[in-house]
Amino acid sequence: MLKTELNERIDNHSQTVLISTIELMLNHSKRYYERQFNTRSNGSKDTVSKVEFLLKDYFNSDKVSDLGLPTIQYLAEKCNVSTYYLSDLLKKETGRTAKDHINDYIIGKAKNMLLASSESINEIAYALGFNYPHYFSRLFKLKTGLTPQDYRKN
Repeated sequence: MLKTELNERIDNHSQTVLISTIELMLNHSKRYYERQFNTRSNGSKDTVSKVEFLLKDYFNSDKVSDLGLPTIQYLAEKCNVSTYYLSDLLKKETGRTAKDHINDYIIGKAKNMLLASSESINEIAYALGFNYPHYFSRLFKLKTGLTPQDYRKN
């Protein structure tokens, strides 16, 4: 349709027809993309489990000290999908994006470390892969409503 319309003489409706045709193509593409999340639910659940496993493995190994904080790119590569697809899949299955999964895991680990050890906040931040402890404190407060020091006191 696009090719035919482009080869026709231009008139007052040409631009509207071209835009409508492109919009229709985009809507079909979006429909196809989103349909795969509904039809592949078993595979999607496997990917969610794999992301959780990968996060545990990442923090239980030396990857944190070598690579820093885990990234969406790292998780996507290990799951053999794109970063956008991984985030969309996790959002559809769990209501949380890939970044939310990473941050929630880090905060859970941080809570355990704050309560179970006497390490300083800076040491915990570095152990979790943060280059700057104030980024850790900011993320912790954003997710919990408390600073790491206040959380430890309570």
